[in-house]
Amino acid sequence: MASYWTGQRVRLRGIEPDDWSAFMRFAEDEERLGDLLNPPRSAEGFRTWAQEQATAKSDGDCFGLAIEAVETGRTVGAIGSHRADPRAGWFEYGITMEAGHRRKGYASEAVVMLLRFMFDERRFHKCGARVFADNEGSLAFQRKLGFVEEGRLRDQVFSAGRHLDIVMMGLLADEFAQLHSPSA
Repeated sequence: MASYWTGQRVRLRGIEPDDWSAFMRFAEDEERLGDLLNPPRSAEGFRTWAQEQATAKSDGDCFGLAIEAVETGRTVGAIGSHRADPRAGWFEYGITMEAGHRRKGYASEAVVMLLRFMFDERRFHKCGARVFADNEGSLAFQRKLGFVEEGRLRDQVFSAGRHLDIVMMGLLADEFAQLHSPSA
């Protein structure tokens, strides 16, 4: 049997110390695409962060993973669960993909693997995603996966010199199961 964490296009795996350069590329992509604007970070800062991630103890419900292209073995993105509330049964997830690897099915496959784990194995009931309101590509991506808009946080973040709304998206476990059966 193949690994649960390996699909046709991607493999999800723990972050390794050598992934620092990939995460530096992701940060540069996010800045260039207007997703996030943070102060520049040194290569040593990324190396230290990756080393810490590689040895960090997971709490089981909140974790970060590298997305590796099966065909090339290249780290092409990152995905993770966060803000998990096991008692209430919800969590949020986030994903970033290297610019040259977007719109190739990597992100969709990675998200479905993560959601299947969180819904089926960890028994969560709901997943949330926060999306900048002006990020039409990301909003369309979430909708394609089955997420629906649940609300909007007006002027919630300040980025690139302006306030932006955050669109709150949600997907329930039974909705996910209907759209993404394991045989699909």
